Amino acid sequence: MGCVILRREKAGYEGKQGGVFSQGVSAESVGARGLCMHVLHIPPHSKGEPHVHAGHESAIYVISGTHEIWHGEDLAQHDTLRPGDMVYVPADLPHMPVTGEEPVTVVVARTDPHEQESVHLLRPRDESGGPGDGR
Repeated sequence: MGCVILRREKAGYEGKQGGVFSQGVSAESVGARGLCMHVLHIPPHSKGEPHVHAGHESAIYVISGTHEIWHGEDLAQHDTLRPGDMVYVPADLPHMPVTGEEPVTVVVARTDPHEQESVHLLRPRDESGGPGDGR
């Protein structure tokens, strides 16, 4: 098997944890067996859903947009992320992004080759089907 090139031809999808993911490298798109990588777009004035990636580590690279990552028990820790920052998220660590005035674009990589399989929400989504309030 050779390299597989993905072009920005396909529309993205909304992740269960919020935000719009581009088609990326995954088991579903290219048959990856040990990793998944996507570009994630998060609108301004939003919060993702509190979630964990069960049994899988994640790495995030901020392309654009200053925002916060809330993480840890009860999401009590808040760190500001800026373009150029990289974040390591250990397996099973609760976390969620919180945006301010500007949209955010990040590259997300996980050790789970499946796009959404290891994503476990820590609370149900609100009645409208969108991200819950959580503050």
